[in-house]
Amino acid sequence: MTEGNNMPENDAAAETPAGSEPAKEKRPVEEQDGEKEKTENKENGDSKVDIPEKSEGPGAKEEVEFVHPEGGWGWMVMLASMWCNGSVFGIQNAFGVMYIYLLQEFGSPDDKDLQFRTSWVGSLSMGMIFFCSPIVSIFTDMLGCRIVAVGGAAVGLVGLLGSSYVTSLDLMYFTYGIVFSCGCSFAYQPSLVILGHYFKKRLGLVNGIVTAGSSVFTIAMPFVLSALLKNIGLYSTLRVLCILMLVLMLAGFTYKPLLPVKPKDSQTGSSHLKQIFNVNIWKSWGYRIWAFGIPAALYGYFVPYVHLMKHVEERFGKDTNKEVLLMCIGITSGIGRLIFGIVADYINGVNKVFLQVASFFVIGLMSMMIPLCNVFGGLIAVCLLMGLFDGCFICIMAPIAFELVGAKDVSQAIGFLLGLMSVPMTVGPPIAGYLRDKMGYYDMAFYLAGVPPIIGGALLCLIPWVEAKHKRREKKQAVKGEQDADQKMMNHEKAQEVVQHKAGESVL
Repeated sequence: MTEGNNMPENDAAAETPAGSEPAKEKRPVEEQDGEKEKTENKENGDSKVDIPEKSEGPGAKEEVEFVHPEGGWGWMVMLASMWCNGSVFGIQNAFGVMYIYLLQEFGSPDDKDLQFRTSWVGSLSMGMIFFCSPIVSIFTDMLGCRIVAVGGAAVGLVGLLGSSYVTSLDLMYFTYGIVFSCGCSFAYQPSLVILGHYFKKRLGLVNGIVTAGSSVFTIAMPFVLSALLKNIGLYSTLRVLCILMLVLMLAGFTYKPLLPVKPKDSQTGSSHLKQIFNVNIWKSWGYRIWAFGIPAALYGYFVPYVHLMKHVEERFGKDTNKEVLLMCIGITSGIGRLIFGIVADYINGVNKVFLQVASFFVIGLMSMMIPLCNVFGGLIAVCLLMGLFDGCFICIMAPIAFELVGAKDVSQAIGFLLGLMSVPMTVGPPIAGYLRDKMGYYDMAFYLAGVPPIIGGALLCLIPWVEAKHKRREKKQAVKGEQDADQKMMNHEKAQEVVQHKAGESVL
C-alpha cells in the first residue's frame, strides 16, 4: 500500500483519541517495515525517509552525487581515446619522414629556402593543435564530447584527403597545416575530457594507457610511412592515412557522456558570456599557478627533442646511429606513462602535482647533462631518463586538472592550458637554434634549456600549499557561518520570549 506513506498528518491526528500517544507513532505496518532502517539515520529534521531522491534536507547533495562506473563501457571509451592519441600524434611526430618527400615534390632537397618554407608545414600543424585548444574546450562544453570529437575527426579527414591533391606548398599550408591540424585538435581534447566521465579512482592508470598509445604509434609510424612512401608515393600515402582518421571518427561515437549537465541560466548579456567562457577555473589559485607554471617550464622542455640529432652529428659524426636516441626516448616514455599513471592513483588530491615537479627537475638536469656527455653511451642513459619522466609529465596532466577544478569544469581547464603551451613549444626551439648559430655550438643552448623546467617545477610546488590554505579558509568560514546561524536563532528565540513576556504583562 503506497497510500500509507502519503497519509495526511492532520487526518492521523484527528483519529487519535485524547490522551493517547501522538499519531506519528501509529504509522501503518507497511510504512514502518519499509522505513525501519532509514528512520534510524534521520537527523536534524531531514525528510529523507519518504523519497530520498527528492529530499531537500542537508543530506540531499550527497544522495545525488555522481558515481563513476570505473569500468564497463568506459574500457571501450579508453580504447577509442588511445586510438585518438596514437593516430593524431603518430602522424604529427612522423612529419620528418614526409618532409623529405615534400621537398622532392615541390622542388629540390638542396634548396635552403624551400627547406625553411616546407618545415613550416609541420610546425604550423603541431602548433595549431594546441593553439585551438581553448576554442575546442568551449565547443566541448556547449555541444558535448561526442559531437566535437566526431566533427573534428571528419574535418581532419577532409584536410588530409585534400592534402593528397594539392600541387603547391601554399595550399599545403592550408589543407595540412590548418584544416587537418584543427580537425585533430577538435578530436584530441574530448578524448581526455571524456575519461573523467567513466573513471575517478583509476583515472591515472587509464590516462597512462591512453597516452601510451601515442608512444606506440610514434615508434611504429616512421617505419610504416617509410615503406608506404617508398612504394606508393607521397599522395597515395596521405590517402592511406585517411583510414586512420576515418576510424578516429567512428571511435568518437563511443564518447557517451555520463556527467550531469550544468544548469543553464536563461539570462542574457554578461551571464550568458560567463557560461561560454568558464571563469570559475580562474578563481582557483592552484589552477592559475599550474596554467602559468607549465608553459614557463616548456620554454626549454622541447629543445633536446628538436636539436639533439644535430648536436650528435656535430659531436660524434654523421655516421653515428643517432636514431637510437629517439627510439630510447619513445620506448621509455611509453613505459613511464603506464608506471606513473598507476602511481598517480595512489597519490591523493593535488599532491599528484609533485610527480610533474619531479619530471621537470629531472628533464631540466638531463638537458644540462647533454653537453657533458663525451661518450655516446652517456647520451643513451640521458635519453632513457628523459623519456621516462616525459611520460610521467604527459600522463598526469589530465588527472591534475580534474583535481584542481573538478570534472564539470575540466574541459576549459585543459583547453586553456594546452593553448598557453603552444607559445613556448613554438618559441623555445628557435631560440636554441639562434644561440647555436651565434656561438657555433649547442652547449650553451642545452645549459639554458635546463633552467625553465627547473623554475617551472619550483612554481608548481606552491600548488598543494595554496590549495590546503584555501580549504582551511573554507572550513573556517563554514564553521563561522554555523556559529552565526546559531547566534541568530538564539537571538530570535530571545526576542520571541520577550514579546511573549510583554504580551503576558499587557494582559495582566
